Amino acid sequence: MHPGDEQARGTSRSGWRSDTLLLAIVLLVATARAEPPAGMSPIPILVYHRFGPIVTDAMTVTTSTFASHLEYLAGHGYTVIPLRALVGALRGSAPQPPPRSVVITADDGHRTVYSEMLPLVRRFQVPVTLFVYPSAISRADYALTWDQLRDLRATGLVDVQSHTFWHPNFRVEKRRLAPAAYDAFVTNQLVRSRRMLESQLDGSVDLLAWPFGIVDDELAAKAAAAGYMAGFTIERRHVRAGDSLLKLPRYLMTDADRGKAFEALLTDGAPRREPSMEKRAP
Repeated sequence: MHPGDEQARGTSRSGWRSDTLLLAIVLLVATARAEPPAGMSPIPILVYHRFGPIVTDAMTVTTSTFASHLEYLAGHGYTVIPLRALVGALRGSAPQPPPRSVVITADDGHRTVYSEMLPLVRRFQVPVTLFVYPSAISRADYALTWDQLRDLRATGLVDVQSHTFWHPNFRVEKRRLAPAAYDAFVTNQLVRSRRMLESQLDGSVDLLAWPFGIVDDELAAKAAAAGYMAGFTIERRHVRAGDSLLKLPRYLMTDADRGKAFEALLTDGAPRREPSMEKRAP
């Protein structure tokens, strides 16, 4: 064996060890467990999509149902807190949320967030986090515009965060693409979304809603490397101690979640049904 070959092989092994160590560090960050302060109660995060006077699809919550949710929360001692406040508490960088806290989010950036949700958000003065995929903003006829997103942020009640760049199904893409191409695809979806949202809205983007709720350790690691500090699924349960900061659960809200069903959900008594991974209509 030529001495240079042995040296090259040793360098290769050293590089492999460095890469492996780096990946292990990133995975450790990505799968870090949320450790709420002692005495912190489990907290439900609600996720809505579309609103309207009637139910037109499985993802629509009627405006009257949403209003009833806010009325119930206001009348029964619940406090709607910003999502960022919950994340900060889980990271140990913000105060513990008050008892009976609830978080409200909305995914996709549908135009009814502006026409139907916003008036009620203003009326009840509750904070909301929107997760949008910027490829649709000011382009798709069902989506919000950049000016509307700026109006929403100007209320002081709405935070706008990332839902990747165009809402892909990462399971499908992983089957379709070669490993290197898939790696580049995921990185582009995560980084491009952050950059565009921060550029258009002049705000920090470091929270991520996973499209279709799909996440694994590899995706979580990539999100951490891309600068996200927390990610959110559609697993139907409360946030608890021990949950991964990049896999925090949320309740995917439908119009059936009203009345007694909504009350049960808030007390963590909602059915543990599996979220559908079928392609949603906009």
